[in-house]
Amino acid sequence: MAPLPPDTRPIIISGPSGVGKGTLYKLLLDRHPSTFATSISHTTREPRPGETRDVDYYYTDMSTFEQMIAEDGFVEHAKFGGNRYGTSKKMIGELTAGGRVVVLDIEMEGVKQIKSSSLSARYVFIAPPSMTILEQRLRNRGTEKEDSIQKRLAQAKNELEYSKVEGVHDLIIVNDDLEEAYKKLEEFVFKGESGAGKGEGQTQEQSAKDGEKAGESVLD
Repeated sequence: MAPLPPDTRPIIISGPSGVGKGTLYKLLLDRHPSTFATSISHTTREPRPGETRDVDYYYTDMSTFEQMIAEDGFVEHAKFGGNRYGTSKKMIGELTAGGRVVVLDIEMEGVKQIKSSSLSARYVFIAPPSMTILEQRLRNRGTEKEDSIQKRLAQAKNELEYSKVEGVHDLIIVNDDLEEAYKKLEEFVFKGESGAGKGEGQTQEQSAKDGEKAGESVLD
């Protein structure tokens, strides 16, 4: 069992669709299952085939969900396809009190909400090597229609621009090699800024040039 990081605040991982953030997030959880945990989200949608209640999601009705919003029960919440999704403050608190470091995979609007909340967290942004490579990754999935790909690329440009805002993220990782990207993430998580060396585990200020390179084609 790995020791807890010196900084046990929740870790918020974000980045464009197709950048590989989900894979990095899962690697961290799989390689350190006793150290890290993820908060199960609440949703108003019905369970899909193969999903399990209180494992995949906490399924609830719209009235209960809206009551939780009114009571400031979420650190972030959003609406997709007519359904609501949210990350519970109580759940994060319970996991932290139980000695686990919470890791969350959150999209850009959720990051904005969390940063304006009372939750103190660390923020990591996963960037693609370029927009061209990101587009290739999305197309290689073979599951996206053209209009969906274009929407995801447009959103990716917005997210890359947001990642350049000073103070938003503590670390920016350009994911051009999965194991190298994971190494940077793990080093930052366990050592923080004091363990960040040149070229790996860099803070936002140190990795600004890499972030700008990742977004070069945004302005083309």
